[in-house]
Amino acid sequence: MNVISTRQLGKSYGKIAALHDLNLEVRPGEVYGLLGPNGAGKTTTLRLLIDVIRPTRGSITLFGSKMSPRLRGRIGYLPGDLVLYDRLTGADYLRFCGAVRAHPDLSEAFRLAKRLDLDLDRPAGELSKGNRQKLGIVQAFGHRPELVILDEPASGLDPLAQREFHSYVREYADGGGTVLFSSHVLSEVEQVADRVGILLAGSLVVEDTVMSLKANAMRELTFTFGEEVPAASFGDIPGVQAAVQVSGTEVRCRATGAVGELVRTAARFPLLNVTSHEPDLEDIFVHYTEEHGDDD
Repeated sequence: MNVISTRQLGKSYGKIAALHDLNLEVRPGEVYGLLGPNGAGKTTTLRLLIDVIRPTRGSITLFGSKMSPRLRGRIGYLPGDLVLYDRLTGADYLRFCGAVRAHPDLSEAFRLAKRLDLDLDRPAGELSKGNRQKLGIVQAFGHRPELVILDEPASGLDPLAQREFHSYVREYADGGGTVLFSSHVLSEVEQVADRVGILLAGSLVVEDTVMSLKANAMRELTFTFGEEVPAASFGDIPGVQAAVQVSGTEVRCRATGAVGELVRTAARFPLLNVTSHEPDLEDIFVHYTEEHGDDD
């Protein structure tokens, strides 16, 4: 049974469609990263899932059921526009959240706060943006929920805090928890996500594992030969999108998928060196953005 499942989920604001027919499945113990530019529908999706806003069409099930007060206690949530009670200390804020959730055991919250180097004795109004974000993360995980939904969780975190947070997320998922998070920080998604979905203009345009996305993405290979080799020799190889003569002895190829045939062809000539630019999620994200003509 999937932890999250949506069917033909859509949300419109008057004549403006924010989300189109979203079919999303998130599995138990999975970290799922939702990528997209501003206005793509990421925050709308997360708010629909936790029932802050209601869909115009389609359906949502969490743990195989529709949202209910009973399910809320099994979910942790970090909004993108986190609002805190400035006069409450971090510890008091966590106690307040525990009371609202009827979950007074704050041991996990205090452990995570220590890992993130968060001072819980200071009022929230005195905290920096990064420390306010840490407090939001702690409250989302602090009651040991089965599912945590995070909107731009790394926003404002320094590199050390980001690294500790990523480690905690992986430990949480390895222990059976499930995480769905949105992000503009592509390196973050690449580090912690098991699967990635890219939203553009309210539509899910691609969904796959990070490994598969990178394996099927456009990559660039440069071959250096001991003598002049015509670029046309590489033009008809499956997967090769372009072959350009850089100099008399150097050929640059852009290719997708397996490159075995390309390398075998290059090996027929006096090959001296091969360099490869491996795609990262940023390359993939830009590729799909350009391919789908997203202007947001």
